[in-house]
Amino acid sequence: MAFRFFGKSLLYALPLGVTFLDCVGYVARVDGISMQPALNPVPDEKDYVFLLRWGSNNPSQVERGDVISLISPKDPAQKIIKRVVGLQGDVVSTLGYKHEIVRVPQGHCWVEGDHTGHSMDSNTFGPVALGLMSARAVAIVWPPERWRIIETELPRRRRPIQASKNTSNYYN
Repeated sequence: MAFRFFGKSLLYALPLGVTFLDCVGYVARVDGISMQPALNPVPDEKDYVFLLRWGSNNPSQVERGDVISLISPKDPAQKIIKRVVGLQGDVVSTLGYKHEIVRVPQGHCWVEGDHTGHSMDSNTFGPVALGLMSARAVAIVWPPERWRIIETELPRRRRPIQASKNTSNYYN
């Protein structure tokens, strides 16, 4: 009798769990120092974040300052977590990219790690296709003393340049 109840519960719980993970979100560990101080501020401790998948396939849901998880343009087997600095049409000043100023093309965004100079980001590989985004980091869920909502904020020094009417001198 107990086995039958367990089997029936599993029959209902498994598809619901898979649907939740696929459509709503999941918890992931953040490795590395590229997002310090927002994530992993203590070198030997890892933050775990809740990644919200709901709406991540809609590019209009992405805002400047969002922390997103995406498939690495350099290694499709790897997922990276970065902050959105610029959206399609924005003009951004870069930090070591092949052009000092870049207009973000349609369907792309400019992403950077918070720990400037210690991040593999758009300053290395350029604008990122929005289709590579898999989720938005919304909260730190572990360790308990770091529980908090991840703010959508962009440091003043990394805000996009105001696009002028004559942008023919900007690189795409």
